[in-house]
Amino acid sequence: MPAARFEELVGDALDLVPAELARAIDNVVVLIEPRNPEDPHLLGLYHGIALTERDSHYGGSLPDTITIYRDAILDICGDETEVVEEVAVTVIHEIAHYFGIDDARLHELGWG
Repeated sequence: MPAARFEELVGDALDLVPAELARAIDNVVVLIEPRNPEDPHLLGLYHGIALTERDSHYGGSLPDTITIYRDAILDICGDETEVVEEVAVTVIHEIAHYFGIDDARLHELGWG
């Protein structure tokens, strides 16, 4: 899959976030990388301070990052339909971490 098409799918997945939640996202950058160098099978990663953990000392912080790992996702998908679904799940999963939702709860909700 061309990189531009994958980027489009990430954008489409971001568009799935309900408007009221999207408006609450602040100081977050979404990146696309081939793989996580420490865990090549990782599909996505949220790095930052969850909204639920921010306090008065948060101001002036560098942006949080959500990184989506293209090659890791492509490795586990058999066709574009699967890629579309996996990108959506991964993007929503990482955004949920921004809102302070942990992996256990995401699995319960079907976004694991």
